[in-house]
Amino acid sequence: MSALGWGRRAAGLGRALWPAGRPRLLAEEEAFGGVRGHRRSSSASPCEQDRRKDWGHAELLEVLQARVRQLQAEGVSEVTVKRVDVALAPEASSAQSPGKARAGAEGAAPKLSGRWAQKLDKEQRLMQKRKQRLEGRLQKRERTLAWQRQLRVEPRLLSGRLANQLQRWEQGAARSPWEEQLAQLLQEAPQRLSGDAAKASAVRGSDVRLEGQRQRLLSFFECCLLTGHLPLAHHVLVTHHSRSRQQRLLTLAMYNMVMRGWAREGSFKELVYVFFMVKDAGLAPDLLSYAAALQCMGRLDQDASTVRRCLKQMAQDGLQLQGLFTAVPLGEGERAELLRAVRKAEPTFRPPPPPPPPAPQLNTSPLLREVYAKQGCPVSYPRLHLPLKKLQDLFQQQLRVELATTVTVQSVEKAQPPTEEVLHARKTLADLRATWETALYQELQETKASEARAAREGRPSLFPYLCLLSEREFVGLLLQTLQALPAQGESLLFLAHELGLRVFNRHIVQRKQLSKQVQVLEQHYIKYLHLLASDTQVAERCLPRQWWEALGMPEAPHEQPWPVSVLVQLGKQLAEVLVQAVQMPGSLAAPRGPGSLIPVLYHVYSFRSFRQIGILKPHPAFTQLLEAAAERTLTFESTEVPMLCPPLPWTSPHSGAFLLSPTKMMRSVEGTQQHQLLLERCPPAQLHGALDALTQLGNCAWRVNGRVLDLVLELFTDKGCPRLGVPAPPSEAPRPPQGRQTPKSGLLPDLSPADKAEMRRELARRLKVAREMQSLRADALCRLSLAQHLRHRVFWLPHNMDFRGRTYPCPPHFNHLGSDLARALLEFAQGRPLGPHGLDWLKIHLVNLTGLKKRESLQARRDFADQLMEDILDSADQPMTGRRWWMEADEPWQALACCMEIARATRAPDPAAYISHFPVHQDGSCNGLQHYAALGRDSVGAASVNLLPSDLPQDVYSGVAAQVEVFRRQDAEQGVRVAQVLEGFISRKVVKQTVMTVVYGVTRYGGRLQIEKRLRELHDFPQEFLWEASHYLVRQVFNSLQEMFSGTRSIQRWLTESARLISHTGSAVEWVTPLGIPVIQPYHRDSKVMIKGGIQSLTFSSSGDTSQKPNTLKQKNGFPPNFIHSLDSSHMMLTALHCYRKGLTFVSVHDCFWTHAADVAVMNQVCREQFVRLHSQPILHDLSRFLVKRFCSDSRVSKSVWVSRLLDTLLSVPKTGAFDLEQVKRSTYFFS
Repeated sequence: MSALGWGRRAAGLGRALWPAGRPRLLAEEEAFGGVRGHRRSSSASPCEQDRRKDWGHAELLEVLQARVRQLQAEGVSEVTVKRVDVALAPEASSAQSPGKARAGAEGAAPKLSGRWAQKLDKEQRLMQKRKQRLEGRLQKRERTLAWQRQLRVEPRLLSGRLANQLQRWEQGAARSPWEEQLAQLLQEAPQRLSGDAAKASAVRGSDVRLEGQRQRLLSFFECCLLTGHLPLAHHVLVTHHSRSRQQRLLTLAMYNMVMRGWAREGSFKELVYVFFMVKDAGLAPDLLSYAAALQCMGRLDQDASTVRRCLKQMAQDGLQLQGLFTAVPLGEGERAELLRAVRKAEPTFRPPPPPPPPAPQLNTSPLLREVYAKQGCPVSYPRLHLPLKKLQDLFQQQLRVELATTVTVQSVEKAQPPTEEVLHARKTLADLRATWETALYQELQETKASEARAAREGRPSLFPYLCLLSEREFVGLLLQTLQALPAQGESLLFLAHELGLRVFNRHIVQRKQLSKQVQVLEQHYIKYLHLLASDTQVAERCLPRQWWEALGMPEAPHEQPWPVSVLVQLGKQLAEVLVQAVQMPGSLAAPRGPGSLIPVLYHVYSFRSFRQIGILKPHPAFTQLLEAAAERTLTFESTEVPMLCPPLPWTSPHSGAFLLSPTKMMRSVEGTQQHQLLLERCPPAQLHGALDALTQLGNCAWRVNGRVLDLVLELFTDKGCPRLGVPAPPSEAPRPPQGRQTPKSGLLPDLSPADKAEMRRELARRLKVAREMQSLRADALCRLSLAQHLRHRVFWLPHNMDFRGRTYPCPPHFNHLGSDLARALLEFAQGRPLGPHGLDWLKIHLVNLTGLKKRESLQARRDFADQLMEDILDSADQPMTGRRWWMEADEPWQALACCMEIARATRAPDPAAYISHFPVHQDGSCNGLQHYAALGRDSVGAASVNLLPSDLPQDVYSGVAAQVEVFRRQDAEQGVRVAQVLEGFISRKVVKQTVMTVVYGVTRYGGRLQIEKRLRELHDFPQEFLWEASHYLVRQVFNSLQEMFSGTRSIQRWLTESARLISHTGSAVEWVTPLGIPVIQPYHRDSKVMIKGGIQSLTFSSSGDTSQKPNTLKQKNGFPPNFIHSLDSSHMMLTALHCYRKGLTFVSVHDCFWTHAADVAVMNQVCREQFVRLHSQPILHDLSRFLVKRFCSDSRVSKSVWVSRLLDTLLSVPKTGAFDLEQVKRSTYFFS
């Protein structure tokens, strides 16, 4: 029998043997017995089980002590007690009898007896400490109850009549039950708002300044209910209601939230108090208010008459009984209690049956008709290459990752040998962290106590947010933040926002875990995998979203994000806790200095982009300690790492991608709601195109290119290679100039003022370079460590989109949208045979990556690759020791990866049967100008950007450069000095960036900076002419584009003027993409939000509310490029959906489309067909009609001068040319 079990069974014996002189401890035992004995099932929480175990040990020890005293009283001089280890199960199964104990005492040596007695005393002291801890817990609980008793319950009403009525009812509570009072109160409640109240409500709804405060208050009430602090929420509600200025912050939703909490508790008196406040505020109860009252009646099993009067009043208010069960979100328990109350009054009532699942809605867009056609169009949706069992295992791995919320990976930094110095640093760091855990725990408790006091004063403090996670989780989060803090520090505002977001994400994951959503998700996901697995069959092939919806997975309620002000304030508070608690001995900073503690983090101010910002910066000694310890681990949030199983299909604007972690379909600035509101108002079928395209992009399985990764790591762990995009380590950073010897000595005194100024500039430049190198190194370390972590795994990249519809992978560090190096590390996990033409496409792709032969035909590029075959094979076999031809390419790492693929294919017995995992790219020819030329049917522009068939590809950048050279030559002949200086310097590279971005709204100022940067890179260009030459060239580039793309410029001007007039009417520009995605430009005048107090008052801009005035400049400059971006995203999504229907693997980097080498020809055909179909729609006229309806149809504003001018502009749609779109289908170089 275990010691714990023996102790429980011996409890009666312990009480019988308890000496009469210790009544106080007996009382304590009874008190603790209440804590221990009310629940004995094995399902008790771990904390409760520990409490039982501790007290069982205490009982056992007390029994033994009592037995010893009894034997001593009988005259036994020495007693030997067999050792009972309370931490482990003892060997003996029962206690010794008095006789055996006496016999043992006789044969035992006195020394041994004393040793056991000492152990017994030690166990007694240990048990005493445990009892003290339990007493402390009970005292803490008692203080909490006492604190709750101090919270206000009775409201102070502003209406004298209502206050008197409440007072009379309270005094007559014994004769008039609260249920009766509620019925009378409901009868007297106004059915509609009075004129003054309605006016006040309208003011409340229109005052933008109060909106942020309301959101924060509502979030506070919600967190109070989630953390079990309903009395605190009621107290704050009462406090706000009793003050007229604060009462205007309260909305009916807040009153209802607190009422719903009291209904769950069955506290009718407090619920009536809230109803009094609702009436006092001039608000009319709604369905949720009545549902709370009836639910409470159901819990208390009230009589039918009270329920009947409540239902009668609800009917008089125009609310339907059926709506309680259809329009109010209720849990199963709440619904049962509500139904129980209703049946008291109406025994035959039956709630309406749950609505049948809506019939599948089909998108009616003509562009998507073929995608969703059930008949007539054969489909061959692709499957994954993995069997069902493997996918199920991967799902369990991803589920564990998201439940843990973080992922720890091994760093790829060069491992330090375990020298004595390294081991000492690691031990020091481990000791410090153990100390910091205790200090953080205490600081968090003090902070919670302080915030609790603030809440008790009636302020919506951070107290409930600090109760959402345990102290252990907060401590882990803060230590993780400290570990990841860069040596140069981080902005306090950024750090606070990130900490707040991480707390919110962890809270959401925990809620899903507690609400059994994980089990439901697991059941449905296993069924979903039958559609994707390689060894399963389904009755009918369909899109992943359609299959998921058919499985009937109940959509989890949308979790409203906390207001940005709450996120920042919570994160700021946690950052201050970190600053206050984390300290280290001063001897670590100065070996001979004092041994007192010094802060690990410092708050300093620094200038960044001409603004002074607060920064949290680690002490250099702490940074050096981390470097000396050379710990080889990095910690990421689970959403920052690629998924280990296929993402959830997107089914709504807030449901998809990660299994548990919250993800938005449309990414936006944190705190903005306008995009989400537009998406939620859309008919579900209207978004099907975007939902399915995002799902298809996320379902592409990836793997790491191991050979390329090995070569990159070899450079990375040595000294890097900036020329190849591998950042150098900090040891290679430029040193301070020679004139500055040490930080303390400063500049040499014999330098002249001019030399000192030059020295300072040089020092600032080198420091800037060093910071940039450190930042690039840290970014590369994250990417390469993740690549190494995923080296032998298959993974997925879930996607979402920005407000224009452009798609992006959710994991930020390791994806295919990165640099040349990042792209070279990735390849498709699922291979395809090259087929008859795949090897040719690999060769063409390699030549494209070199940047050579841009104006040559595809055949010429293939021939060129054949001529270079010796260099290609040498690069593949000896990338670092051979001729290294690949290093001269524009995209060297991708070129090397392609060389390796070509080498393997050519050496295969049958190249056509070689299984290739390599992605081949096809790029649009200045895709923005392609869309402009198609919109305006501009034949000249279309020819420049390869919309017309031609034997050789046209290069618009070379064309613009040639036109600029014509203008330059004319000006040089007329004696223009800058034109003469520029002779021989005008090239494709100089004008390319400006030409590429002018279509996306770059201004002349921005274009001048771009050209200046390119001219600065030319070593033989006279630097004194930089400003004048760049100013001249940007003017000529714009003139050349005006001459070459006249239709493009007219459309740009029309879009710009329309946006300017729309913003002058007080609205932000909105439109709907051809695929049905609603778009609104998020450019508004900033409103400042300040978080006061602490180490720094934080001020940040909030520009996300549509009720704020639009920023006219940003609205008009942003409309043309954003509109074109929405068109190129529509084209990409159409291509993705049709490629998926044909069984192709397809991913994109905006206007760069990727697929297997064997499928390039099919993808090109789909790409051209969908471009023609897209632009066959009357896009500009549809836009004009939408804008007229949206901004000019309101009779209240139609008489405005701005609206009149806007209407005239919108109706003047630019005229189009005679270009035939069908020619695009025959253009070889449209995408190539």
